[in-house]
Amino acid sequence: MALIEIENLSVTFHTSGRHVRAVENVSLKVEAQQSFGLVGESGSGKSTILRAICGMAPITGGQIRIDGKPLPTPRGPNFAKQVQMVFQDPYASLHPRHTIDRVLSEPLAIHGQTGSDAKIEQALIDVGLPPAFRFRYPHQLSGGQRQRVAIARALMLRPQILLLDEPTSALDASVQAETLNLLSRLRTERGLTFLMVSHDLAVIDHMCDRILVMQHGRAVEELSREALATAAMTTPYARALFTASADRMLEG
Repeated sequence: MALIEIENLSVTFHTSGRHVRAVENVSLKVEAQQSFGLVGESGSGKSTILRAICGMAPITGGQIRIDGKPLPTPRGPNFAKQVQMVFQDPYASLHPRHTIDRVLSEPLAIHGQTGSDAKIEQALIDVGLPPAFRFRYPHQLSGGQRQRVAIARALMLRPQILLLDEPTSALDASVQAETLNLLSRLRTERGLTFLMVSHDLAVIDHMCDRILVMQHGRAVEELSREALATAAMTTPYARALFTASADRMLEG
């Protein structure tokens, strides 16, 4: 049984008298300890799927199951212990007036966990930051360091699943590679399952075992890493996306 099961998911937003269908009848399965990528242009609905899992977007059709169980509404504390999300912008996702110590201690306090000092120091070490960073503020850190803190925060409750929403797109290329390598290492060490969103096929190819290509809220084609590596796409859109990504890499 898959750890994440999404069946015929639809998400529709109602704004100013308009109905915006952000996701339409999307289905996918992610096995335990697998890394699954959602790729597509802006507006394809890939990030909306992550938000629907977290209860941040309205599910208007279909079902999401984690470990075989339908998600409750609202999600509740057990969900937070099982699933955590890392957002695109590491500065916007961290409170500017909270020290790193407070950022990392809050999940533990909310869930009544003790021994926060040792857990915070270990969390920083796990993501490659010195324990002394505990008492700094986000503006005192680089973009890459802030994203490492965001990853550490997501891991404080020892979840099984990380939802990664463009986690490196706001970072410089060299820092991006370091962050992706960090995520890969943590996935291996902790047996994590990833559901990752990116517009960059090179990132997805580096990180993911399987890939779902999305366009205008719909699933276009599902690919294995091997199919992506050999450009064995069967749909024109997936092939065009691959070509555009390859061209950007050559230009870079």
